Amino acid sequence: MVVDDGRTPGPRPVALITGASTGIGAACAVALARKGWTVAAGIREASGTTAPDEPHVHPIELDVTVAADITTLDDRLTAVTGDRGLAALVNNAGIVVAGPVECVSPTRLREQLEVNVVGAVAVTQAVLPALRRGGGRIVNISSISGRVALPLLGPYAASKFALEALSDALRVELRDDAIPVTLIEPGSIATPIWEKSLRAARADQAGWSPAQRDRYGRKMRAALDRIESERGRGLDPACVARVVIDALTARRAPARRRVGVDARGLRMLDAILPVRLRDALLAAAGRRISGPGNPGDA
Repeated sequence: MVVDDGRTPGPRPVALITGASTGIGAACAVALARKGWTVAAGIREASGTTAPDEPHVHPIELDVTVAADITTLDDRLTAVTGDRGLAALVNNAGIVVAGPVECVSPTRLREQLEVNVVGAVAVTQAVLPALRRGGGRIVNISSISGRVALPLLGPYAASKFALEALSDALRVELRDDAIPVTLIEPGSIATPIWEKSLRAARADQAGWSPAQRDRYGRKMRAALDRIESERGRGLDPACVARVVIDALTARRAPARRRVGVDARGLRMLDAILPVRLRDALLAAAGRRISGPGNPGDA
């Protein structure tokens, strides 16, 4: 794909990015706009968020869980793309539901899957005609949690495992259309998604039974405190944006790209360690975080 660099004449390719108000989505919007793209930046106005204030970034109301936003999406994109079609879709919108699998409510689990999985599929289905017209590519923002499930992040990992499976199937299904599908698997990234998830996870504990609080309470509090203390130490979202741009402009789009030493290391360990040893190491790491004597660690 040849991208206008802003100096040569010609139309700017158009990208749609979901969840573009903050974090990885905002970083991708800014980076692509500065590389010669026009960006339709999906935001949820009801949440009070705004698109990055950057030339060639156009906000578009898009809640991936709202049917009306999906059904009108192709028509609204035409106002930005015209007859050119869409050169890229970046499925980035996502949330994190954290907590023990035993304690997560069906409502919260459905919310996790609706945003991270069903929403991504719905947006993809809606804009595939535009992608075909524009000879576009799809980039799905996954996570290393889509390859390695960590304790207390089971719901989130489930959503990313599902996104990985659907992306693998879609990549083959769209092969004849020459629409590549790339998965981006970041490790720890400093984004507001963790601030939101921490608040939600603490609120979720109010619905736990006394037995669940006795068993998991200290472990969960320690894990959340650890995440809060380290959330600013993750990679800058711009690191992910650079990988996304590479995937969209490379001569051959990669199937997967991992971002961060932690993502590559965790995947390597998962690949070479026997499951029983891996599980023992994860359990030991959890005990170090929550301290000795935590109920349920035995």
